[in-house]
Amino acid sequence: MRNIVEIQQKLLPDLLSVMQKRYEILRYIRLMQPIGRRSLSTNLGLSERVLRSEVDFLKKQDLLNISTSGMTLTQEGTILMRQLEEFMKEVSGLKVLEEGIKNQLQLRQVVIVPGNSDTSPWVKNEMGRACVASMNRYLKEENIIAVTGGTTISAVAEMMAPESKNRNLLFVPARGGLGENVQNQANTICAAMAEKTKGQYRLLHTPDELSNDAYQSMIAEPSIKEVLALIKNSSMVVHSIGDAKMMAMRRKTAPENMKKIEQCKAVAEAFGYYFNSDGEVVHRVQTVGMQLADLEKIETVIAVAGGASKANAIRAYLKQAPHTILITDEGAAKELIRETLP
Repeated sequence: MRNIVEIQQKLLPDLLSVMQKRYEILRYIRLMQPIGRRSLSTNLGLSERVLRSEVDFLKKQDLLNISTSGMTLTQEGTILMRQLEEFMKEVSGLKVLEEGIKNQLQLRQVVIVPGNSDTSPWVKNEMGRACVASMNRYLKEENIIAVTGGTTISAVAEMMAPESKNRNLLFVPARGGLGENVQNQANTICAAMAEKTKGQYRLLHTPDELSNDAYQSMIAEPSIKEVLALIKNSSMVVHSIGDAKMMAMRRKTAPENMKKIEQCKAVAEAFGYYFNSDGEVVHRVQTVGMQLADLEKIETVIAVAGGASKANAIRAYLKQAPHTILITDEGAAKELIRETLP
């Protein structure tokens, strides 16, 4: 494929740039459909005149539908996007980047989507779509899927669709709530995933951080014990990776623990554990739910995190989590590779 691309660039130097522009237009419409022309123009940074010309061309090719509610992909447009995906990764160098990160961090698989979610929030939806595709690849007949909270995992839920292979899906929260915006809590995301896929869900009604006495009392409750048993027997985990300081602030961490997190130079957080740049646990939150040791027994673990600003956190966490499937974006991936260069 690389030889064909090089020949095209010599004979038709503008071909790839035109193809990439049209691919980006179709990609954004697929994520945000139905969408109006003005909103599309603003988010892609294209003038309305240029966009109008491109949209007219794509419509003539029967790739777009245009209605009063906005633009959507046709069935042919959806099929074309699937066919183009791997080719565009090849020509943009993302395929090489995926292999490089996979080998360096000893991961099971790496999937990189174009863009940087720090500057383009809609890229989270693309990561969500890529995560759903990976989940579908590893699902079995019977599945218990544990999920964490946060905006990135919420985007995964948004991209889900009804289960088409009659597989049984049971969604459980990996841990208690964060006490943040309810739509980003694990319980809410579980329910949303179950609704989207026509699956089942169970909830875990506990705070995120507990004293030791409260923790012991909680895990003795029969209803909590039942959900904890399901969590520990999960066949798949889908989680995000957080920036340590930001997560500590969101939790309203006590001053003495915040000082410890800063002094130990924690850079990453996942499952209530804080990690330094070497991947060592420097602090943990007493929480009901999945513990780090539980991950070793779970067959499929998918981490979803992106944005150039998250690169240090992603690398730190993955140093102690080999064989994970990483779904990330181009912004984070380029920073991950840059850190390894001499």
